[in-house]
Amino acid sequence: MYEDFHVTDRWTGQKLHCLYQALIVAIATRHADAVDIKFLVNGHPVWIALPHPAWVEYNKRTGRVITDPLAIQIAGYSLKYLIESGSYEHGREMYSLTVNETLEHLNTVLKEIGAPQDALVQTA
Repeated sequence: MYEDFHVTDRWTGQKLHCLYQALIVAIATRHADAVDIKFLVNGHPVWIALPHPAWVEYNKRTGRVITDPLAIQIAGYSLKYLIESGSYEHGREMYSLTVNETLEHLNTVLKEIGAPQDALVQTA
């Protein structure tokens, strides 16, 4: 779904090609408690940082885990959302999500794939 997709920029009308490239646990790389997921947007690197506490919170609320493939889907959906909503800044390389944003995007992805209700979380 969100490893390789096209989306139209809200402000410019430009069609952007987003391609997943890498997933890195960011504790050592930039001293952050996050999983950084890299995409190329028309060839330019963009990182989506998902906070580690989102993994803990999701497990606490549902007893389930966020897998690497699911994290990639969450980050890809988040990137698509940023671009479509007009929050994407051309040239900016890093976007950090909050725990609640991560869980909200997780719910959206899970609903799109038809996950069972008990996989979804209540968000604030």
